[in-house]
Amino acid sequence: MKDKNQNIDIKNKKARFLYEIIEVYTAGIQLYGTEIKSIRQSKISFTDSYCSFIGSELWVRALHISEYDHGNRNNHEIKRDRKLLLTKRELKKLNKSSIIKGLTIIPIRIFINEKGLAKLEIGLGRGKREFDKRNDLKTKDAKRDIDRMNS
Repeated sequence: MKDKNQNIDIKNKKARFLYEIIEVYTAGIQLYGTEIKSIRQSKISFTDSYCSFIGSELWVRALHISEYDHGNRNNHEIKRDRKLLLTKRELKKLNKSSIIKGLTIIPIRIFINEKGLAKLEIGLGRGKREFDKRNDLKTKDAKRDIDRMNS
């Protein structure tokens, strides 16, 4: 039997650059068999993906999961909407925050937990302004220079 605990941890690198993340939630995600196999092969892209409510359910949209290599004609759609699995309390809180406070729900990373299930980490965030992004880049460069001097 294959090891379920593969080191799959794919991050949305743009999320923390473009958004100030206020709260982070871990959600289950409804997947087809070929989708989980593609995730285990790290064939996933977060480009232009976002989360939105349809009714009282939270869905991740435009999340690109490539087709499974050894799949047949019943392979999954690449950019279909996928339902996120959260508790009712978390869903109500997220819905309220996204409507009233004008915050955005962004997928941050996807990983495989110890049971072998795919989990999506989502963040409640506010868009950064241009000067905030520049400050982040300056501090990152300064930290890199300090590390270079110390080594």
